[in-house]
Amino acid sequence: MKSIYQALVELEATHQPAALCTVVKASGSTPRHAASKMLVYPDGHILGTVGGGELENRVRQEALDSLKDGKPRLLTYNMTDPARGDAGICGGQVEVFVEPVLPPPMVVVIGGGHVGKAVAHLAKWLGFRVAVSDDRPEFCTPEANPDADEFHACPLAELPLRLSITPQTCLILTTRGSQVDAAGLPALLESQAGYIGVIGSRKRWSETCKQLNEAGIADEQLKRVHSPIGLGIGAETPEEIAVSILAEVLMLRGGGSGKQMKEPR
Repeated sequence: MKSIYQALVELEATHQPAALCTVVKASGSTPRHAASKMLVYPDGHILGTVGGGELENRVRQEALDSLKDGKPRLLTYNMTDPARGDAGICGGQVEVFVEPVLPPPMVVVIGGGHVGKAVAHLAKWLGFRVAVSDDRPEFCTPEANPDADEFHACPLAELPLRLSITPQTCLILTTRGSQVDAAGLPALLESQAGYIGVIGSRKRWSETCKQLNEAGIADEQLKRVHSPIGLGIGAETPEEIAVSILAEVLMLRGGGSGKQMKEPR
């Protein structure tokens, strides 16, 4: 059986998530000693153990929750009286630290033209993993977009079949028109993407929404989409537009306001 540390190396190499659960304190009679570890994968299966039974079941559920919200947690369990809600009857107390091990967030640039290339370049510089997708194969190559880590030459609607889209994924549509967006967005709206943004004017987005409504997509679903994409910084060039777009992504990921720093909070 592989060790926890070997499994962590594999997660790093394959850019996959899991949650590391470590017993940081054990007092009295407990099923496992301090430093015992368990790795919980997104599908619920585990490697290692923090004690088995109801204790482990509760930790496992907290670990799965941490993979959804991306937040660590320190858990304390008494092991005395299950009748009052304790996790066991050993008689001791256990503290478990749950740490989500998440891959670098990914920016998926959909549309590899001038703006898409600038977005891919800036996203890579900012530390994101970058994928480029386009239904035009000539835009989906290392020569056309040298900053991308991976390429998916396919229609927009097929992208979720080619790529694992998670809450850590930002989908940035720098596409060439409303028809492309309307055809592909239904599939993207079914994904777990943490951010979906579509380039274009308010008029273009209004036309896209009309087409999507006619196709049965509810307005509630469309509220997930940020369009027009980006912050209002007066951007014009592809590079300036890329700054506007990724500033919005960073703002939303970090809980920022978009205000000038000199303004009162």
